[in-house]
Amino acid sequence: MAAWSSPPSLRHLLMLRPCLPLSPTCLAGSLRRHIHSRCRLFSSAASSSTLTHGDIASTHGDADGVVEVNPPRGTRDFPPEDMRLRTWLFDQFREVSRLMAFEEVDFPVLESEALFIRKAGEEITQQLYNFEDKGGRRVVLRPEITPSLARLVIKQGKSVSLPLKWFTIGQCWRYERMTRGRRREHYQWNMDIFGVPKVRAEAELLHAIVLLFQRLGITSSDVGIRVSSRKVLQAVLNMYSIPDHLFTQVCVIVDKLGKMTREEIEKELVSTGLSSEAVQGIIDVLSIKSLSKLEEVLGSDVEAVADLKKLFSFAEQYGYADWICFDASVAFDREGKLRAICGGGSC
Repeated sequence: MAAWSSPPSLRHLLMLRPCLPLSPTCLAGSLRRHIHSRCRLFSSAASSSTLTHGDIASTHGDADGVVEVNPPRGTRDFPPEDMRLRTWLFDQFREVSRLMAFEEVDFPVLESEALFIRKAGEEITQQLYNFEDKGGRRVVLRPEITPSLARLVIKQGKSVSLPLKWFTIGQCWRYERMTRGRRREHYQWNMDIFGVPKVRAEAELLHAIVLLFQRLGITSSDVGIRVSSRKVLQAVLNMYSIPDHLFTQVCVIVDKLGKMTREEIEKELVSTGLSSEAVQGIIDVLSIKSLSKLEEVLGSDVEAVADLKKLFSFAEQYGYADWICFDASVAFDREGKLRAICGGGSC
């Protein structure tokens, strides 16, 4: 399940300091008021109770031994009032996971570099905190949880019984340009399911997100979840007999929809060798916001359409159909079959 790209986030919850507990009604109201606000995280001035104000002043006054009191760029401190809120939020993650019958696991923050190169290729090293340890081994601070999870599942082998439902709340690191709400250090609530048919598993994970929002006092009028499938793009490429080896390249380009003009997107797609007819067809399909319209264009026997119809059927059964809507323009990742992104307002 894709990470959220928009509110709510811990960054917004930190606006609500410092009184706890918070009622769902109070929390939802505060989130709505501050949903687009920036917040400043406060760093601790000293980590030792024996460090005096005089020590701090003299440290700053010493040109030869200045000690930086702020954490490294892209990271943050959690003084008590922030830590209370973080703990409270993580408790909500754990409670939702427990209600959905997931078991908690954890993995080392330090992992083998090869584990992530194997998944994403050599270019991923530009986004990693990677180095060689004293034993000459290439290691990284994990940028995400999934490869560690896969490693443990393989290691456990036949000793685990399916279905397997695991979750973790892990600290991750990515050396990349920081943007609003995106730091180099972050925490990821990761939920994974093995041994359950893929669309039903996606429906369960969407249910978990909705359940969390409901526990926070957030409604479908505050947050909408846009859903799409990577298979939609694959079906369009098949319509125009575009070779499979261009799929990833096209994915990267169409991921820029909404960030670049249509003319710029068309120009990049043409540069890959696609015909003008194929380019127009791809962009037209990715502009569709209705599942029924998608079915008209691609046909009801296409796997992408069948999967999405099944997902929306599960959403009706779980009771969160009013939270989700279809949007073919939703960004694609390299692995995701179904993809969901949370945004402000109802669908």
